[in-house]
Amino acid sequence: MENHRQHQQKLSDGGEVRYMQKFRLYETYSKFYMIGRDKSRTYWKVLKIDRLEPSELTISEDSTVFSETESSDILRRIHEGNKPTGGLKFVTTCYGIIGFIKFLGPYYMLLITKRKKIGTICGHNIYAITKSQMITVPHIIMLSKMAYSNDENRYKKLLCSVDLTRDFFFSYSYHIMHSLQKNLSANNPPGLLPYETLFVWNEYLTRGIRNTLQNTSWTVALVHGFFKQVEFSISDRKIILTIIARRSRHFAGTRYLKRGVNEKGRVANDVETEQIVFADAHDGDPMQISSAVQIRGSIPLFWSQEASPLNMKPDIILSKKDQKFEATQLHFENLVKRYGNPIVILNLIKTREKKPRETILGVEFANAVRFINKNCGEIHLRFFDWDLHQHSRCSKATDVLTKLRRVAADALKLTGIFYCHVTRRLGGSIEYSNSVNCVDEHSTAKQANSNKANVDEDRVAKDCLHADESVDYIIEPLMFQSGVLRTNCIDCLDRTNVAQYAYGLAALGRQLETLGFFESSNIDLDDPIAMEIMALYEAMGDTLALQYGGSGAHNKIFSEKKGQWKAATQSREYIRSFQRYYSNTYLDGNKQKSINLFLGHFQPQQGKPALWELDSDQYCTVGKHGPSSVDSNVRSTIRRSLSDGSILCENDTTIRSMEHINCQHSGKSDQHSLLEVSPDIRICGSDVCHCRQIYSGEFEDPVEDHICYDEHGNAYDCSDVLDVDWPSSSANSCEEETLERSTFISSKNISNELRAEKTGCTRQSESCTKIRRRGQIEVQLNKDTKFTKSFGRWVNHENGGCFWSKDC
Repeated sequence: MENHRQHQQKLSDGGEVRYMQKFRLYETYSKFYMIGRDKSRTYWKVLKIDRLEPSELTISEDSTVFSETESSDILRRIHEGNKPTGGLKFVTTCYGIIGFIKFLGPYYMLLITKRKKIGTICGHNIYAITKSQMITVPHIIMLSKMAYSNDENRYKKLLCSVDLTRDFFFSYSYHIMHSLQKNLSANNPPGLLPYETLFVWNEYLTRGIRNTLQNTSWTVALVHGFFKQVEFSISDRKIILTIIARRSRHFAGTRYLKRGVNEKGRVANDVETEQIVFADAHDGDPMQISSAVQIRGSIPLFWSQEASPLNMKPDIILSKKDQKFEATQLHFENLVKRYGNPIVILNLIKTREKKPRETILGVEFANAVRFINKNCGEIHLRFFDWDLHQHSRCSKATDVLTKLRRVAADALKLTGIFYCHVTRRLGGSIEYSNSVNCVDEHSTAKQANSNKANVDEDRVAKDCLHADESVDYIIEPLMFQSGVLRTNCIDCLDRTNVAQYAYGLAALGRQLETLGFFESSNIDLDDPIAMEIMALYEAMGDTLALQYGGSGAHNKIFSEKKGQWKAATQSREYIRSFQRYYSNTYLDGNKQKSINLFLGHFQPQQGKPALWELDSDQYCTVGKHGPSSVDSNVRSTIRRSLSDGSILCENDTTIRSMEHINCQHSGKSDQHSLLEVSPDIRICGSDVCHCRQIYSGEFEDPVEDHICYDEHGNAYDCSDVLDVDWPSSSANSCEEETLERSTFISSKNISNELRAEKTGCTRQSESCTKIRRRGQIEVQLNKDTKFTKSFGRWVNHENGGCFWSKDC
């Protein structure tokens, strides 16, 4: 099978893989010329972009591979031939094309002009963008009046507000948008290109050049989320720990404008988190690599909340239009397609409330899981209700994390981890291909589920890490992860991040035990390694919360565990709560517009309504087809005009797959035609374990603490899975506790009285009493006056920055 990584180019003399990493852009009166080269300066190619078309994009690539001398000679000849019109001029050095975009006038080219290395995976460098540039493609004399119109400038300003220098990363030679297991296995579907996965944010921007050239040599695939790599030593051996969070581009957006699920089964705040542990070869032992993947995502139902200046805790509105939970089923079918079975659902929302709010979603979510279990035959679900807020109110941080880690460890037993040996007989970074000799990642799924994913040692996947025919890599996959832990709360930010840390710590213990560093998988919460990984997950939580919620995460449990001063913690929580409120109320509208413009969900057209003239649920459908009508029944049910799942908010463009080609060192041009595949993933399935609390009434207290139901409907005891003591009092969720002090905001003031309340909890022989302090917050707001711009900037740039940038 032909290698599906189109970035790589092979030279005919030796077969070495080449990746172009540095580019120089030149211009003449009629054309742009881009010269690209590899790191060793032995592989040079030329790209030509026409500048005489005012509103069309014409790109061509010379199939010949040049030497450095030959490329210099080409530039000299171009300069000589264009002397009458000004010759050849240098424009900029860049490190890849982000893509091309058109609003109402000309095309623009987005370039990476500065980068920085942020890590390495198996010898492949990972980079972040430190500076980008937007360049108008047509020559200035070819521009029409529309290129200078107010609408055009406003679109440019919106696009430039997407800060590419924050939380975007890429690699030239590693599929950073895929998990390690997927990269080192043969389970990648034929024709699935890196750009067409859900984690590549510039798929739309690069679509034109990829379709024209039939390769991705000139572009980079941008992943949005979080990347952090640290090193530590165990027994004088270096361990590299990498945390990667990949945010989905499908149904992407901001907190109150993107909630729940859409009709295609895509959920809001869908983030995949991968934890990679790498140990280099030592004393004759092979390199060892292990990874564990978990995900977070909004509750897959049609629900919404409407941001309001008058209410910091808007009501949750649940739509009943999907009675058969078709969108929910599509979501879980997609997860099975991506990760295999089982899907372990850890639901952290409240199970008891005086006024039903989160519990409305909890009951409906459990009903949806039960319905899917009953009617689908291939999806294996395990559903765990675990009210994190109740536990955190009546237990110390250490106790909460200990219980959560117990739950995480049980989930880990169900899914397993990925683990392999890599023997590198010659130097060079590890490469990969779709070789038929690679081991199928699901060929040992059964063993992985039972934590016995041992593969015959004689079964060697020689070509899975293939870079050169003269280099012999031997991979021995010993364990595979099959299934995934899916964690959610309401926002999938604060509580979810605590649970993901607990899972990450349990997974790290398992990984280090598997790699032979520990005899047991249990890592003490006070161990320096546990504190190190806590800092990583805390940083990840702040980053993801800032992207989706507008402020850093609420980290009360982490702060308490680290022994931070309680008053300082409370002050920070107040500030972050208000920052989140301000961002959700006043900034998220424009932020959502810029995201949809960047992702191609809205495509401007002359004679059609502008982006800022449309409602939040309509503009994504304007593109080529114009605005669509909205069901009045839906509008009467959902206040946020379909922000519950934005049924009409997904641009239904056909996903295209391109045949992969290798450019040989010759003047021959060999291009393959495009293959179209269905954008929707449909699998049916479900052997399900339904583990949840049973309600005698829709919002009453549970009759029994933990009753589990298997796929056949038989009840059994699952107290070993959730070994917790349920407190009897009702409380708000962890991230919302601060908001209790200001639940109602008028145009004149923000006020809230906190009642003193004692909550008694009995846990073994201990009792804890928590007394809420009385307080009152008053902020005088003039009815006709908004917050000052300086205050807005201060709010928006908490923690050193945010999604927005002032300059393009």
